[in-house]
Amino acid sequence: MASELIHRYHDEIRPESNPVSDSDKPLKPQLPIAKPIRYLLNEQRLLFLVIGIVIAALIFTAAKPASYNHRQTDAFQISGLKSYQIENRVGHGGVGSVVRTGGKVPLGLKSKGLRIVVTGGAGFVGSHLVDRLIARGDSVIVVDNFFTGRKENVMHHFGNPRFEMIRHDVVEPILLEVDQIYHLACPASPVHYKFNPVKTIKTNVVGTLNMLGLAKRVGARFLLTSTSEVYGDPLQHPQVETYWGNVNPIGVRSCYDEGKRTAETLTMDYHRGAGVEVRIARIFNTYGPRMCIDDGRVVSNFVAQALRKEPLTVYGDGKQTRSFQYVSDLVEGLMRLMEGEHVGPFNLGNPGEFTMLELAQVVQETIDPNAKIEFRPNTEDDPHKRKPDISKAKEQLGWEPKVPLRKGLPLMVQDFRQRIFGDLKSEDTNTA
Repeated sequence: MASELIHRYHDEIRPESNPVSDSDKPLKPQLPIAKPIRYLLNEQRLLFLVIGIVIAALIFTAAKPASYNHRQTDAFQISGLKSYQIENRVGHGGVGSVVRTGGKVPLGLKSKGLRIVVTGGAGFVGSHLVDRLIARGDSVIVVDNFFTGRKENVMHHFGNPRFEMIRHDVVEPILLEVDQIYHLACPASPVHYKFNPVKTIKTNVVGTLNMLGLAKRVGARFLLTSTSEVYGDPLQHPQVETYWGNVNPIGVRSCYDEGKRTAETLTMDYHRGAGVEVRIARIFNTYGPRMCIDDGRVVSNFVAQALRKEPLTVYGDGKQTRSFQYVSDLVEGLMRLMEGEHVGPFNLGNPGEFTMLELAQVVQETIDPNAKIEFRPNTEDDPHKRKPDISKAKEQLGWEPKVPLRKGLPLMVQDFRQRIFGDLKSEDTNTA
């Protein structure tokens, strides 16, 4: 029994018979980074590491090729400007609208370097627009099928790395990466748009559809150059943008008139339905250097005839009125519209109104006071009056034409004289 008590005694005191000594207490866990830190601090290894990083950085900076900066700059010019074009799919127009958070680009700011396509850029107005965009510092792609455009109008840009030219018809789709699209492609004179009326309306409808599709795919801002012909033979004078027009839908001019009206419809439908940023300009009669010499428009007709010592052809009684703006004024208006915040449409024209006889007299004063005037029957569907109301452009774009007819016409005459007599001299040389 004594032994049983001894065993029970040992069992009761066993938990307390082995007290935990201080040496047996668990150590605090060490941080896993402590060992690497101690390693770096030993023997000044940290100092040598920092020195190595500095040397490597200096070597990399010195060895970086100069072309790297050039490529980086090009990339910024081509696609890095998306800060200007950041698109929010919820905006003032509701879900699906596009909002440019960067605001408009000042006209004189060269550092933006946008990538812009100009359809019809080798034509009369397009080539002058290209000149302004290149001078501003943008990269420009000209798309033209050269039906009325001429390489000579843009050949002074050949060799410029910011200029490209593509022979292409806009009735066929094209894929490009651009920030803005100026859509000017379409013959604008009666002689040219009546030459192939089906192709004219295809250019206006299918061509505009293709360019709007491109704008939608790449998020580009789109500007349509429409025309005062959408007003037809107007019953309202002067014409405001809210006037719906008086157009013959089956006449010989309807391929152009109705084609442009349809182009405006497509443009607004893409804006409302697909959120494409669009601008619409309605261009009135424009004149200046690089116009086609024999395109059937009244100013070019009168100037060419006076220079060739031919009678000035006036159709009808000569009391029809037109308004004439110099091409530099139009280009300024187009650029202000593109960079502004308003969709339009906007009338871009000179509100100064001239009858055909008054214009003929100005041409006589400028070129040949002895030039004769010859009257012929009027053409079909020729509008009797045409004068823009530009109040909207003045208020919202801060634009109005600056060049009067008597100042701009001599500049056009100088260009025509060089081209007409230059051609004649070449023909005389070849004949000899």
